[in-house]
Amino acid sequence: MNFSFFPGWPGALLLLTLTLLGACSVAPPAEPQLPFDLPDRFDSSLVEPFQPTERWWTEFEDPLLESFVDTALVRNPGVAQALARASVAEARVRLNRGERLPQAGIGFTSARQRQNMGSMAGPLGEFVDDELSFISNNHNASLDVSWELDLWGRLAAASSAAQAEFLASAEQLRGARQSVAAQVVQLYYEVVHARAQEELSARTADTLAEMARQISNRVDVGIASPTDAMLAEANLGSARAGLEQRREALARIRRQLDVLLGYYPSGALTTAGELPEVPARPAAGVPAELLERRPDVRAAELTLRAAGYQLGAAERSFLPSLALTGSAGYSSDQLSGLFDSSNLVWSIAGQLMQPIFQGGRLVAQVDIAEGQQSEALHSYVETALNALAEVESLLAVDDFLAQREDSLDASATAAEEAVRVSYNRYQQGIDPFLNVLESQQRALDGRSAYISARHARIENRISLHLALGGGFEPRIEAAEPALQDTPVRTTDRP
Repeated sequence: MNFSFFPGWPGALLLLTLTLLGACSVAPPAEPQLPFDLPDRFDSSLVEPFQPTERWWTEFEDPLLESFVDTALVRNPGVAQALARASVAEARVRLNRGERLPQAGIGFTSARQRQNMGSMAGPLGEFVDDELSFISNNHNASLDVSWELDLWGRLAAASSAAQAEFLASAEQLRGARQSVAAQVVQLYYEVVHARAQEELSARTADTLAEMARQISNRVDVGIASPTDAMLAEANLGSARAGLEQRREALARIRRQLDVLLGYYPSGALTTAGELPEVPARPAAGVPAELLERRPDVRAAELTLRAAGYQLGAAERSFLPSLALTGSAGYSSDQLSGLFDSSNLVWSIAGQLMQPIFQGGRLVAQVDIAEGQQSEALHSYVETALNALAEVESLLAVDDFLAQREDSLDASATAAEEAVRVSYNRYQQGIDPFLNVLESQQRALDGRSAYISARHARIENRISLHLALGGGFEPRIEAAEPALQDTPVRTTDRP
């Protein structure tokens, strides 16, 4: 409504209110401080600028893997949940902003009423039994306006808290997408690893089956002991049991990949046949930059900021509130002449409310907000520590894993050569069959350990990309609202 048409105190009240609103200025919550100093670089890395790679998994040069990641980012239920939470948080921002604006509504009522006046006396003083009644009509059309003026920034603080929570949910959505992408790559190469182990076990079982056949023939012609045949069969049975165990693990992992991609867990997905070469290690940058780009750290910081705004809103609940209401419209007993100028009616009112006794409710609200802010601060510190620890650990073990892979490759190659030599010496009658069995077991264990070491390096590289954050910035579906709220000081109570 245009209050300038109403003389006297309404105009003065409005002028005073606008003056108070203009004089109210507050400061944002202070930036969180970590209880430790950040070093200039990571201990296990040179100071090299972080180079974001939007799709780092393409470094493995596997088009099938790339298609799996793209599918998961669209179909994965976890990503869909994070997107829904971001949409809800964005709607809460609009809801809180709407509470700061005047509320207006148009109403129309039409009523018809019959009233009985009771019995009346006749001309000679006698009572007439018939009751007198009146029928009246009342028609009203009005525009009603109400507005709670945000004198002290309480509503602005609540709106800013919702804004920070939305931005935190957007970071969580970004983190969910990064996590799902990394999980797909990890599960994909777990399937490749399990297939490699299965193929190794199958080759070993075939080799042992042929060896058992040859030894059985030697026993038949009397040039080998029956004990050798028994040991060969026992070794073959153990290898076949190990093969079934590998197949069981492969079946489980394949179904986990199905679920991650949003498919029915049929276990029918195919992958590459062997583990790839490990790509070059990415530059880690510096710890301070890591905290600025990691989605989980950013979300924790924004959650802390939201808690600060919520505390500011709770503190301002102790201050007076001012609400204005106004109504203008038409009222008449005849619908046909309802909108005549003579039927115009209006009203305006202001209410100033100062809380005096709330049974401890306002104090409890502040205590709750303080507790939530303290919890959010410690959660932020914990998240930052975990992020730094992840990167430091992954960088530290990277060289160890590479050296371990090289050593196991050399060991497995030597053990496989020992199998060939020991079996030839056994056939020549130089060495006992137990030497052959021992060299076979060492060769199988060595080659299996080498495959697992290569897989461990790949997993470490995937985890490092995820831990470094950044570089994978998919478009946020929910529109990010503009930062127009007045921030709130959270250090002093009103």
